[in-house]
Amino acid sequence: MQVTFLGTGGAVPTTRRNTSGLLLRRDGERLLFDCGEGTQRQMMRFGTGFTVSHVFLTHLHGDHVLGLPGLCQTLDFNDREEPLAIHTPPGTRSTVENLVGVTGARPGYPVRVNEASPGGVVLREDEYEIRAFATDHRTQSVGYALVEDDRKGRFDREHAEELGVPEGPKFSRLHEGETVELEDGTVVEPEQVVGPPRPGRKVVYTGDTRPTGTTVEAATDADLLIHEATFTDDRAERAAQTGHSTSIQAAELANRAGAKRLALTHISSRYAGDASELEREAREVADGEAFVAEDGQSIDVPYPE
Repeated sequence: MQVTFLGTGGAVPTTRRNTSGLLLRRDGERLLFDCGEGTQRQMMRFGTGFTVSHVFLTHLHGDHVLGLPGLCQTLDFNDREEPLAIHTPPGTRSTVENLVGVTGARPGYPVRVNEASPGGVVLREDEYEIRAFATDHRTQSVGYALVEDDRKGRFDREHAEELGVPEGPKFSRLHEGETVELEDGTVVEPEQVVGPPRPGRKVVYTGDTRPTGTTVEAATDADLLIHEATFTDDRAERAAQTGHSTSIQAAELANRAGAKRLALTHISSRYAGDASELEREAREVADGEAFVAEDGQSIDVPYPE
């Protein structure tokens, strides 16, 4: 799993930071979270490709959605035939549908717009699901958590051989949770040779929000929490007024959630020249790793040990 930050700036883009956009790659699938103005150019610039299957919008402020019409049009120019699913907060479906067709032309491929209810599963695939959770901004807004299923426990090959299980299909059947019978009539149960299930990975993206308990719940034990940090701590009052968070608030929330890594994003243009103070503040508070994300930065999300 790999996350590429396409845009890490706040409402106003700078020469260093584009408006909000994040691409997550998992086993060849590409998922796009938010689509601010210029997102498709960032996708070209950083080599992520356009073959996204789902777009997840946290809210409909311009710095998170104004790149959507252009991206949809480019996909059409590229003769896309596969459906595109766009997920958006409750009550915003018609606005997104109008945004996709703002030029008066609809894409030649199917576009589905689904409303993502907080606390619900937005997307369910074979090995993971994406859940929406409530955030606290100045409009209808949600965050998203990608949560992988537990993986199979480790197969103890050495012990299986000691029990007399021959190498081959019976190994696989045991690992799949089936009981096997040996030629001498001995029955071997899966729990004798397979360890406990191992957790999958969790990546959480907040979009714009004040610190919330629902984010803590969604981000519990997250491998990567991507939390907005629009301001430094000296502007905490401004953050509260505008529905945003400070770097220290994001770090404190990550601690409460037990998140392993914290990526700070949605950086205000007032820090266009130097965002190091946000990173310094977060690192002084965070129990785990904390860093300010940069446009074009890609990070791998390994499985928990």
